Amino acid sequence: MKVETSSCTSSKTTAKTVDEEAERMALIEAALYAAGRPLTLKDLCSAAGLRSRRKVRRLIARLIKFYEEKGGAVEIRELPDGRYVMQVKPTYFRVVRRFASKPLLSDGALKTLAYVAYCQPVEQKEVAKARGTQAYRHLKLLENMGLISRERKGKTAIITTTPYFSDLFGLSHNPDKVRSQLRKVFNEMKIREIGE
Repeated sequence: MKVETSSCTSSKTTAKTVDEEAERMALIEAALYAAGRPLTLKDLCSAAGLRSRRKVRRLIARLIKFYEEKGGAVEIRELPDGRYVMQVKPTYFRVVRRFASKPLLSDGALKTLAYVAYCQPVEQKEVAKARGTQAYRHLKLLENMGLISRERKGKTAIITTTPYFSDLFGLSHNPDKVRSQLRKVFNEMKIREIGE
């Protein structure tokens, strides 16, 4: 009796390839989860142990699709600058952020940061006018955390967000794009103005 070994070998090779791809996807997923910030394609190639950016992009696309089909509270997104981030969907963030192990900012400071990010570049006096006198304290905290920068201009300062802010929140480094990204997030969260 003759057994055809080519089909056995072929199915073993296919199974091995599927297992390797699943393992590499798991490594990419783990890297995104552990980082807690956006990662570059180069970072994810390193995590997956692959040199081929095309293969890694394909694996990331499969992960993104998996999370979309799963329909949970977590998503993987490609940012406009080509980086990738795993994050809680904006619709759930407002509810669950209080459970974060160490909240980055108070509600007031976060609202001040959102105002700066949306209106940047913005004069410090305009931030104080919109957010109240506590805004000065918030701005000092935000600057110490590296989330904003202040550039003196006469008697006031011009405030903008930093690249670190963009990385931390998974936003573009381009202020105009940040504004449109925030508009989308605010719409999803049903926020009509930043003071809410």
